[in-house]
Amino acid sequence: MGHPRGRAPGSGADARILSPGAVDTVGVVPEPVLPSTARLLLARTARVQREGRAPSLVAGVVRDGGLAWSAGRGDVAEPHTDVQYRLGSISKTVTAVVVMRLRDEGLLGLDDPLERHLPGTPFGDRTVGQLLSHLAGASAESPGGWWERTPGGSLDELGLGGTDVVLGAARRFHYSNLGFGLLGEVVARLRGSSWEDAVTAEVLAPLGMRRTTPRPVAPAAQGLAVHPWADVVLPEPEHHAGAMAAAGQLWATLTDLGRFAAFLLGDTADVLDPGTLEEMTVPAGVDSSAAGWSAYGLGLQVMRLDGRTLVGHGGSMPGFLAGVFVDREEQTGAVSLANATSGVDPLVFGLLADLRAAEPRIVEVWSPSPAPVPLDALGVWFWGPAPYVLRAVAGGLLHLGPLPGRGGRASRFSRREDGVWTGLDGYFAGETLRIEADHLDLDTFVFTRTPYDPAAPVPGGVDERGWR
Repeated sequence: MGHPRGRAPGSGADARILSPGAVDTVGVVPEPVLPSTARLLLARTARVQREGRAPSLVAGVVRDGGLAWSAGRGDVAEPHTDVQYRLGSISKTVTAVVVMRLRDEGLLGLDDPLERHLPGTPFGDRTVGQLLSHLAGASAESPGGWWERTPGGSLDELGLGGTDVVLGAARRFHYSNLGFGLLGEVVARLRGSSWEDAVTAEVLAPLGMRRTTPRPVAPAAQGLAVHPWADVVLPEPEHHAGAMAAAGQLWATLTDLGRFAAFLLGDTADVLDPGTLEEMTVPAGVDSSAAGWSAYGLGLQVMRLDGRTLVGHGGSMPGFLAGVFVDREEQTGAVSLANATSGVDPLVFGLLADLRAAEPRIVEVWSPSPAPVPLDALGVWFWGPAPYVLRAVAGGLLHLGPLPGRGGRASRFSRREDGVWTGLDGYFAGETLRIEADHLDLDTFVFTRTPYDPAAPVPGGVDERGWR
């Protein structure tokens, strides 16, 4: 498929700013960026395209459910928002969404061994959740030829064996394209259809991603490799990856990728329960209280950059680079697509930083709301001699954490129907909190109103001689 042309003669760039009241092609009304912000974003995009020598590059920022700004640089057909590029590994996140739908329907569990749903592989004792989070110890690539440049066949034709198990289960993070090929087969078998039909019916169509397809549909960019020492290009092959399709097959336009960013920001359109989406963003095996880290949730990359937690996914296939990342706290996202095999620096992180600096989010107005527990249960409690504060926070939740300026463990808690509170994050995620009149009982720890209150059931008791 030829490289798209049609750029206005003499135009080095074609930036798109949605005017107030304009409706994007997915039917939402995004708030346009300011002209000064648009120039800042365009300048960064232009620099990345030129320095990375991308034959074409399209990029955009997302808020309010759609593209608030976009631009095309290089040899890009118009409208640049409707040119397909290959998404590569962003396809994994789409696959993961269907897997989580199956989980929510009760058709599989994250702790299910793969053998239960896909018998006969050397990964039978590895779980669905481990595959989703790249903790299953599966080989990074499938056996045989380089799957990204050669046509693929069925799972049986891959001929998986013991050598494809390279690490023990849950030993460490090890990115695996093969693991998502296996998950794609699980989707197909449980749905009784192809992987392509399942993701189209359950994710792409409901989200309005009509220009996201398993194979390119014109207008679509030609995948290209750029020579390392000369400004010349070489076409890359395009094919169907067969059993490995779930790891990197999809093609999409900038508009559609922007819609997927809006999905990651919470506009799920009933494709996925918001709580399940939140679950996908939780890092696996990483201490998220650290200053900086990069991790993987359930089909989503999770990164900590400049004090912000970003979730999304990058993608690469021979001839293409892609990225979609969102800042769920700021409620903004950034997307980019390029037709180059390598050499183009990640753009989305810089776009998010530029947008946050130029147009920081104005948060919702605070207003009073009823406390979910009696007021006399809130305030200072002591874990041994260490002071902690239990306070009510938005959404009917409780937060228990150390006094400002003091180190310690902190978690939010939500109330169950039986009145017990369950930890949502931090050290006490999944643990239970019970609020009694004179103490808090949290995962065997007892918090009292005074340090080691002798009248409370402190484990090990309190020296009867008291403080001295």
